[in-house]
Amino acid sequence: MSTAAAAGTWKLGDLEVNRIGYGAMRLTGNGMMGNSDGTPIDRDFAVGLLHHAFEQGVNHIDTAAFYFSPLRSANELINRALTSWYGNVAVVTKVGPARDPAGEWLPMARPDQLRGQVEENLRQLGRDHLDVVNLRVNGPGTASIAEHFGALAELREAGLIRHLGLSAVRPEHVAEARLIAPVVCVQNSYGLDWRRADESGLVDLCREQGIAFVPFFAVSGLRREAAADQEHDARVHSVARAHHATPAQIRLAWTLHRGPHVLAIPGTTNPAHLEENIAAGSLRLTEQELAVLDNPTNGTARTSTV
Repeated sequence: MSTAAAAGTWKLGDLEVNRIGYGAMRLTGNGMMGNSDGTPIDRDFAVGLLHHAFEQGVNHIDTAAFYFSPLRSANELINRALTSWYGNVAVVTKVGPARDPAGEWLPMARPDQLRGQVEENLRQLGRDHLDVVNLRVNGPGTASIAEHFGALAELREAGLIRHLGLSAVRPEHVAEARLIAPVVCVQNSYGLDWRRADESGLVDLCREQGIAFVPFFAVSGLRREAAADQEHDARVHSVARAHHATPAQIRLAWTLHRGPHVLAIPGTTNPAHLEENIAAGSLRLTEQELAVLDNPTNGTARTSTV
């Protein structure tokens, strides 16, 4: 069985993690838009799934306090899993956006409200400090993040946060933040069909500055939180057949091939899919296969507008 170590490692500050991680959003049975009325995942099953991931070398978990449904909280499930786990796992959370108890989205937090969000994550995760906190920017029109990032930098100095990152940002936001405090990761939507971070130069910028680039929606692409549908891209199918792999594995492998600083955080509640996602880290695509995947004329490629 492949382990997450097969993809190699990268450092989030002083925290060395395997490049295949796990995104906890789907654990709650509820997408980021609060659009799921499905049966919530069983708590013991969720904890067992997380332990299964840890046993296979996953030591990087992505979460947020706003990942919750009426009966489940991703942070609470992670807390349960880590309480009964002996190894080290880096937990990366996000602040900025928020939802009220009914699940309705609230306006972007003000800088003076970020401490409350950090403390909420601390309580839910049962920790005295957070490994990494990403400032998630709410909306593409945000001009400056200096006040928000500065507020988090103060919390880092106070010992509540170990490292800082950014989410849903542009290159100029990274430059602005680095003048205030070190940035260990940037988390943006990115995948084979969702490549705005290539167009902006953000992926390459992170590599040049030693910052981890952590794509979300790397498998789902334009479907975002929606359940996976049938793969329609001929490019992906052709490469998948050559490796006896699934299309999702090829999409993850392509993402990891973008550079040693690129991490993956696919989420699932299916143990078989979890093992497939982890095994994708051991796939090695040839230059010819990468060229096929990068050429939209070889399949029904879709383009990003966000």
